[in-house]
Amino acid sequence: MYKGVFILYLVCFCCYLLFTRQPDYFDGVKVPAQIVQQLDSSSSKPVLKAVFNTGTKEYAVNPHYVFRNITEGQSLTVIYETGMPEKGAVYTFWGYWITWGELLMSIVLCFVLFQIAVSVTNNPSPESLIEQMEFKEEKKKKYLD
Repeated sequence: MYKGVFILYLVCFCCYLLFTRQPDYFDGVKVPAQIVQQLDSSSSKPVLKAVFNTGTKEYAVNPHYVFRNITEGQSLTVIYETGMPEKGAVYTFWGYWITWGELLMSIVLCFVLFQIAVSVTNNPSPESLIEQMEFKEEKKKKYLD
């Protein structure tokens, strides 16, 4: 039973990931990008940006994410939607497909729902136990007459 529940959970979580990414995986355009150092317009400090070209204009997106190490001059892939290239994202497994918030909440939700299911089915009432013990399955005909 535990394997079946876990497999169902993984299938649902993978479907959720596949259809909720922004920019959209199916409509998005993947292009190569280069990590370069640029001056931040608000703080006037140098920051690393992923710079990519859409064919008509050059855009820069923030490549930083938790536990992602980037260096200047590194090549990577950016995904963006043609209507909003300024909202592009670095196309990596960690940060695009799996985010730390979704992963953490998914694990917590899975654990809590599993504990609820176990607690509900763990201690059945005495009436329910008697009913289950007295239950006899009726013999069914193989074919209808």
